Amino acid sequence: MTTAVGLVVPAYRPDVDRLAAYVRALREELAPVTVRVELDAPTEGVRDSLAGLPASVNAVPYRRGKGAAVTAGFEALETDVLAFADADGATPARSLADVVALVREGETDLAVGSRRHPQAEVATHQTFRLYDYQCGAKAMAAGAWDRVREHIYEPGFAWDVELVAVAGALDLRVTEVPVEWYDRPGSTVSPVRDSVRLARALLGARHRAKRLRDSRLHAAIAQHREESPALVEQK
Repeated sequence: MTTAVGLVVPAYRPDVDRLAAYVRALREELAPVTVRVELDAPTEGVRDSLAGLPASVNAVPYRRGKGAAVTAGFEALETDVLAFADADGATPARSLADVVALVREGETDLAVGSRRHPQAEVATHQTFRLYDYQCGAKAMAAGAWDRVREHIYEPGFAWDVELVAVAGALDLRVTEVPVEWYDRPGSTVSPVRDSVRLARALLGARHRAKRLRDSRLHAAIAQHREESPALVEQK
């Protein structure tokens, strides 16, 4: 039986030529049913420049954040496997294919591309590295997404870490996969601003994961904490 794969590529201020080449490489390497580019706050002409891509482009006029963009893309997919890759193409299509393959073959529920894995290859020096589970290469079974989707709150870069934390709290199979990685210039991540935001978001993700594990302490904390709705509940 063929396992259908859908890919989401979140993009904010992308290098259009690089993104176009990456989408074509993903098409060739993974043969997905669909590739969906979630484009935030496009500048003039960017959407027109992407019109010829072998992908659907969902553009919104404001910046949602990577996590919110991927969530919107996953919600729109109707495939057996849901995967995403960052628009800069830092993870080559062949490496993303390795990540997707484990889910496609039913060996795991969530496959996480990682540069920290002993066999991972980091091709160029990174001046600022966040927690490596933020590597832009992940895939999961549609059934696993159905279970975690209502517990994901982080709209930005911490989305990746929360996804892994929630999946673990729900006893889903999470597998780390070594990937190649090519550092790309022009990152929209601020080392100071986003590291502080990430630290705060990690505390929130840990709290929600503990609640899913029926922690009495974190359940008590939740009673006195006002929280925004999950991403899938936001309009």
